[in-house]
Amino acid sequence: MKKVHEPIGGYCGFVALTPGDSLHRRYHDFVYGFPVEDDAELFGRLVLEINQAGLSWTTILNKEANFRRAYFEWDIARIAAFDDHDRARLLHDAGIIRNRLKIDAAIYNASVVLSLQAEFGSFYAWLHHHRYLDKAHWVKLFKRNFRFTGGEIVNEFLMSTGFLPGAHDERCEVHHRILQKKPVWARQKP
Repeated sequence: MKKVHEPIGGYCGFVALTPGDSLHRRYHDFVYGFPVEDDAELFGRLVLEINQAGLSWTTILNKEANFRRAYFEWDIARIAAFDDHDRARLLHDAGIIRNRLKIDAAIYNASVVLSLQAEFGSFYAWLHHHRYLDKAHWVKLFKRNFRFTGGEIVNEFLMSTGFLPGAHDERCEVHHRILQKKPVWARQKP
């Protein structure tokens, strides 16, 4: 039997073992590891990664549309302005993860992103500015700036948005599609 992480039929092992049109397969083939430059999508990915902590990724994928709706399509300025009424609304929304710490982190982190946008022009520009950091330094940077961002959350966020390598095995056919979409800086080593 092959190890889960080894490519099977041109795919990363985990997704190759899932049914043909699964949520995981679609996420693997069209989202995971592809470069993201849009601030709202970057922020949304961070919120999803934070909410995955302690849960399965399948749970998050099944609730992604509900998260988008509950957080107004990742409208960062609107989320940063959420008040107690919004917190209560989110805590009662069965379509998302109803965890006060995760909800508070999303609101707080939205205000951090607004600050980064003011200073760097965009959340993406801030990430790009730090693009050559290794995982350990990324984690320190995120912990200094954001809430609920431990090592695994930061690693998955950065891999899923194309800032850290490792989203796909190098022999996976999706890995090669991603390389074609990455900007030149992302294909070069520092």
